[in-house]
Parts: sequence; C-alpha cells; structure tokens
Amino acid sequence: MDRENHGSTSENADSISIAPLRISPKSPRSTSKSPKSPKSPKSPRSPNSPRSPRVQIKSSLSPKNNRQSHSPRDGRPKKGGAGGKGTWGGLLDTDDNGTLDPNDPNYDSTEEYERSNEKKKSTTPPDLVDYKKKATVIVEEYFATDDVVATIDELRELGKPQYGYYFVKKLVSMSMDRHDKEKEMAAILLSALYADTFHPSQVYKGFSKLVESADDLIVDIPDTVDVLALFLARAVVDDILPPAFLKKQMDYLPKDSKGVEVLKKAEKSYLAAPLHAEIIERRWGGSKNMTVDDVKSRINNFLKEYVVSGDKKEAFRCIKDLKVPFFHHEIVKRALIMAMERRQAEAPLLDLLKEAAEEGFINSSQISKGFSRLIDTVDDLSLDIPNAREILQQLISKAASEGWLCVSSLKSLSVEPERNSITDSAAARSFKIKSQSIIQEYFLSGDILEVNSCIEQENKNNSAELNAIFVKKLITLAMDRKNREKEMASVLLSSLCFPADDVVNGFVMLIESADDTALDNPVVVEDLAMFLARAVVDEVLAPQNLEEIGSQCLSPDSIGSKVLRMAKSSLKATLSGERILRCWGGGGSSRTGWAVEDVKDKIGKLLEEYESGGDIREACRCIKELGMPFFHHEVVKKSLVTIMEKKNERLWGLLKECFESGLITFNQMMKGFGRVAESLDDLALDVPDARTQFAKYVERAKNKGWLDNSFCFGKQEHENGTC
Repeated sequence: MDRENHGSTSENADSISIAPLRISPKSPRSTSKSPKSPKSPKSPRSPNSPRSPRVQIKSSLSPKNNRQSHSPRDGRPKKGGAGGKGTWGGLLDTDDNGTLDPNDPNYDSTEEYERSNEKKKSTTPPDLVDYKKKATVIVEEYFATDDVVATIDELRELGKPQYGYYFVKKLVSMSMDRHDKEKEMAAILLSALYADTFHPSQVYKGFSKLVESADDLIVDIPDTVDVLALFLARAVVDDILPPAFLKKQMDYLPKDSKGVEVLKKAEKSYLAAPLHAEIIERRWGGSKNMTVDDVKSRINNFLKEYVVSGDKKEAFRCIKDLKVPFFHHEIVKRALIMAMERRQAEAPLLDLLKEAAEEGFINSSQISKGFSRLIDTVDDLSLDIPNAREILQQLISKAASEGWLCVSSLKSLSVEPERNSITDSAAARSFKIKSQSIIQEYFLSGDILEVNSCIEQENKNNSAELNAIFVKKLITLAMDRKNREKEMASVLLSSLCFPADDVVNGFVMLIESADDTALDNPVVVEDLAMFLARAVVDEVLAPQNLEEIGSQCLSPDSIGSKVLRMAKSSLKATLSGERILRCWGGGGSSRTGWAVEDVKDKIGKLLEEYESGGDIREACRCIKELGMPFFHHEVVKKSLVTIMEKKNERLWGLLKECFESGLITFNQMMKGFGRVAESLDDLALDVPDARTQFAKYVERAKNKGWLDNSFCFGKQEHENGTC
C-alpha cells in the first residue's frame, strides 16, 4: 500500500513538473515545426536529464504550478528552448551580462573579479595591451641581465613614448616584490630613462599611478608603504621627481588611503631626516655604496692615471666597473675640462672619448650631454681658463669631424647674447672673484654697510651687468649653505637697492645655469622659487617682473618654468607673505620673522607713539628690535606720509636721528622716498598739495645727503631736467 502511495505521489510530481512542456493543439507554432521529443537531450524538461534541486523545490512547492493556465498567450519557451515568461531559461544559457548576487549560494567572488578585468581589457586600446606585455618582458630581462644600455635600446625600439608612465609603474611594482638588488636596479634605470628616453611628465604620471594603486599593491606586498615611500624619496634625491609632488598628490587622494601614508612616510621619515640623501642612496646598496662625490672622485682618478699611462683597456675597465651608465656624461665633461687645462693631454683624452663612443662604452646621448653641460658652464670656466670658449669650440669641431659627436644636438657656442660681452670681460671676471670674497665675509659678519661700501668701490661705474653678476653670485653661494645664510642673502638683496632690471637679469642668469646647479643641489627649483617669491614680498621685484623673467624660459618643461610656477604658487597661497618671510627664520635671526602686515602695523604704532610725545631713543630701539633692516624703507614712507597729512615735522627729526646713527641706510632712505613717489597720485586724493610738499622734502633730503642728487619723481621733473 505504501509503495502504491509512493508511486502515485511521484507520478503526480512528474506530471506537474512536465506539464508546461505539453504542446497545445491550439498553438500556432505546432503547425510550422514538429515538437521536440521529451527524450531529446536538449530539452530542458527531459525526465532523463538531471535536474537542479532548486528547480524541483520550486516546481513542487509553488501553488501556481498546480493550476492550468487559461490564458490565450502561449507561455512556452521561445525558440532555443528558453526565454519565455515564467521560465527558468535554458540549461546551456551562458549569458554573462547579468549581475552577480552575493547572496546566491553559488556566488563566487573570483568570477566577479574576472568579469571586471574583462571589461577593463575591452576598453583598453590594443596598442597599450601590446605595450604592457612587452614592457613586462623587458623588465624581466633587465633584472636578469642588469644591462641599462640594452634596456634603453629595447624601449626606444618599442616606441610609444606616450605609455612611458606604464613602464615606470611596472618597473617599480615588480621590483617592490624582489630583493634590494632589483630595487636599486630599478632606481638606476629610472634615472637613466629620465628626460633622455621618457619625458619628465611620464615619470611623474607613473609615480602618481603607483601612489594611487597603493591600496591594491599592499594586498600582495605587505610592506608597500615603506618600500614605495623609499622609491619616492629616492626619485626626489635623484632629481627625477620634484619635492612638490608629495604635497600635490596628497590633495588628490582620500585621507584614509594607503597612498597618503606612503606620501607622509616619504616626506617625514626619509626626506626630513639629517643627511637623508646619502642614507637614501645607500639604502639598497646604491652603486656599490658609492655617493655622487665618490663617483666623481673615481672618474678624476682614472682619467689622471690614463693621461700618465695611456692604457685604454684599464680606462675602459674602470668605466665599466663604475656601473653608472646614466652618469657617463660626467666622464665626458671632466675629460674635456682636463684637456682644456692641460693642452698636452688633449690628444690622448679625445682619443679615449672617441674610442669609448665607437666601442659603446659611452653612448651618443651621454656624449652630447657631457658637451652640453660644459657649454652651459663655459662662462664660469673662463675664470680659470681665459680662452675656454675658443678651446671648447675647437674640441667640438674636432669631435664632429671625427664623427663621434652630433653637433645638431648642442647649443650654439659661436654667437652669444649682447649682454654677455661685458660679463666675459676681464673686469667682470675680476669682479666675480672679489664679490665672492665680499659675500663670504658678509656671511660671517652680517655687516650690510660694509658690503655696500665694498660694492661701490669695486663697481664705480654702477654697471648693470656687474650688479646682475653680484645678485647671481650672492644667491648661488647662499643656496649651498644653511637657512641663516639664505635669510641673510635676502636681507642684503633688499638693502642693496639695485634697480629692478639688474635684479631681474641676475635671476635670469641664475635660471640659465640652473641645470648645472641641479647636479650639485637637487632642490635648486625650490630654493630659486623661494628667493624669487621673497624678492617680491620684500618689494625688491614687482609681480610683473616674474612675467619678464618667465619670458626668458624657452621651454614650458625647463627648470626656469618650474621655478616661475612654484614662485607664483607660493605667492598666491593664503598668508603667503607671512610664510615666505618666515621660511628661513626672518631677519637673519634665530627666531621666526614677522608677517608683513604685522610689521607695518608695529611701525605705524611706534610712529604714532613717538609723534604724540614719545622718546626718540625708545622709537629707535623699537625700530631696531623689529629685526628687519631690509624693511626700514617702510619707516621712511610712513613717516613722510604722516608729515604731509598732519603738517607735523616731529617725525622728520626721527628720520634724521635714524639716518645719522646708521639705523636707516642710504639705500633704505632712497627706497622709502621712492615708495612715496610711486603713491603720490593716490595720496593727492586726501592731501591735495601732496606733490608740492613732497618736492620740498625731497630737496631738503638731498641737501642733508639722505638722497642722491639724481633722485627724481614724475614726468614734470624729467621734462624740466631737474633730475
């Protein structure tokens, strides 16, 4: 009896589950096509085919399946055995367009990951897909061979420089999961590729992509934060990434991302540490634990030995042992300088360079780079070798005629700008030497008056070219020293009161030689930008002078353009004046400087206090305690304006005391009167007779020796010939 009940139950279940497959004689499709056999393996409802438990449960439990449809519409599946309303679809349905449900018992996360990758591949350009495959192979081969030159050649053959950023990202990410040897190799290759093979913007973009993907990298590389931070720090030290990269990228990333951790660690743990450059370079065993100075010293030594012995094989062995192919331009530069200094060594040294180029020990781009660096510094070299320019021109011609130098890749050496005619003179060379001594003594004594006296004595003609040379020498020496000297340089620059055009020319000369300066000072862009911004804040330069300097920068990717962009950015920032004044300690003292508005406010208050019956000694003490002698022209300006507004000459006595005691220098007095002359039109709105009064005080100041007799203001004075 139980068996019979069981059999009837199963039959009922089967009949219910198969019922939808029965063909209605009313179906219009039955006349056009014969029905499929229930035993067909393609039938989704074949009783012989295995059925999903999920389907069985739904068929047996749903009450709708116990009812017979009375709808005139055919509810059967469409052609292909699936797709009808209320059906489960075909067993062979492989449509991947549907979304995956994480609550599905059969959900597999790897399937979703594969789908996302497939979608990415479908949107990636075919040439980039091909580039990625070949780039991976090139990196693997480089790690196996350690051949920088061959790797660079392969990348040049591969082409597609627009995808250089991907190679940078791939190279670093693959080395992060390997030993220190591969990490050091990656850093060396990046330095070699920078500018010559990959545009700097591609390197920048590659590191941006790495920082953005830090959250993904850390899944496979647990120490991603530390390793990637060290790569960033190394790139900054090697001067292939600007330090500003760290702050800019931090603004683009979510605050809780691993990329932000990487940037903070690079900045605070590595780049902020004492002697960070040397530590970072040696972290992975950099170039056999050699610093840049070590490499330069070894180059000098083997070149000297070669001049004595003439053994080319030994010289080539030394070049190979250095294992710094990206630094071979230094060999070219030093060999050429040695040939210019020792004329008897010229022939063997040129012969060495020629054979090194022909044998592939030094590639053509490094040869050109060595000559270019020497062209950039030939003016400084002329101080020690008077006819350096003519000798270098001869060396270039000889190398080009022998076929191992491409002259088209070099700057012109024959025609020089007109302004260089004076700077190349014997007087200019002598002034450079003396000005260096003056600046070094100033860094020791801090005596601005002594510097003024020395410059007036050395530069009796007040030559604009020599003033520009002094500006360049002052900032160059300061950049190689500590913040104290940098602050002192800015103070002196403000106190000298050189014409703005002379200061502009000085900064142009600095920017032109920045490429060479960057070899010894990796942060030359930041230093020069801060000196420029400080000159604007100190009113040594006007903001429009930055545009004038910018017009001298030929390429938007040049160091000069980077300096201008950074200087403008610093000046646009909130509270820029205060930050720029305090960047090096303010006023040459150990304490931080005042903000510009604070200084102006303090000067205004002390002048009001003195005018209302204060003590002149107390007023002088307050001026001195400001600790900003380069800003004393503001005392002169505010005093003159108050005298003209209130018709009270008590402040004239303060100016007299300050000048006679040396508290306000001649240059600051000139600058103060100049500031008033510039604002006379605005002042006349409140004081109608401002111009007449000012003319009277200018004449009195000239009689007392406060102003030079050449001082004049406005068009009327020029027309009358009174200045």
